[in-house]
Amino acid sequence: MEFLCQAKIHHFAGLDAERSGQDHYAYGKGMKEIIYSRNAVYETLRAKRREVFRIQIAEGAQEKGRLEDILRIAKERKIPVERVSRPRLDKVHQNHQGVAAEVSDYPYSDVVEILEYARNKNELPFVLILDSLQDPQNFGSLLRTAEVVGVHGVVIPLAHTVEVTSAVVNASSGASEHLRIAKSNLSQAMDALKDSDVWMVGLDQNGEIVSEKTDRHLRGAVGLVVGSEGEGLRELTRKKCDIVLKLPMRGQVESLNAAVAGSVALYLAYLARSNKS
Repeated sequence: MEFLCQAKIHHFAGLDAERSGQDHYAYGKGMKEIIYSRNAVYETLRAKRREVFRIQIAEGAQEKGRLEDILRIAKERKIPVERVSRPRLDKVHQNHQGVAAEVSDYPYSDVVEILEYARNKNELPFVLILDSLQDPQNFGSLLRTAEVVGVHGVVIPLAHTVEVTSAVVNASSGASEHLRIAKSNLSQAMDALKDSDVWMVGLDQNGEIVSEKTDRHLRGAVGLVVGSEGEGLRELTRKKCDIVLKLPMRGQVESLNAAVAGSVALYLAYLARSNKS
């Protein structure tokens, strides 16, 4: 098949993938990328939000557990499966776990769809807003926690931020595939959420310490706003927040990284919303 356009030459299981995990390339008329690792591929199949063009399995891999599930789904959906040497998969990523899949580009959502999703579930909106996060591992970790606690959607900026790459899908253990993630002007997105009575709660080292008195801010419709690594919340983002909170700490270390702090705050919001009565 002839390449009609090409953003990056990257034959499936062929040339070296960039360490950043941005394995996107144009093939034909649509964008494709390569997802790797067992949970990432399995959850991508299970979510049914991307087209899966083919799957490659390392020769000699034991077809049990998640790999057995992947092969079963592939057979049911008539997705081509190829057995290839491990060195070929090593060129996709060193942590491929014996499997990779060629899939369509990530299907981003929008704020309207996130609010509609919460409404259809008859739940008050629970949204994670990330202000210019840079590290794929931090992003993936936060997405995994967000999916587990029932967040309805995630909002990231249009630029100067990590996006949903194969590295992020892997770091989230495939949780990204079940989440509605919107790319938006952050200021406008926060205004739209506030217009829908979502309370904007920032998380920053200079905020008010979380306590029983501040617990009320995490109940009801909540937009939890997490800043970038090192920089925290940008000034404009901070001004859009209804309140800024800080996690209490008793040890010698001054702060937690964005993924850990955000995950703790997500669970605090989950518990507060569960006990809102």
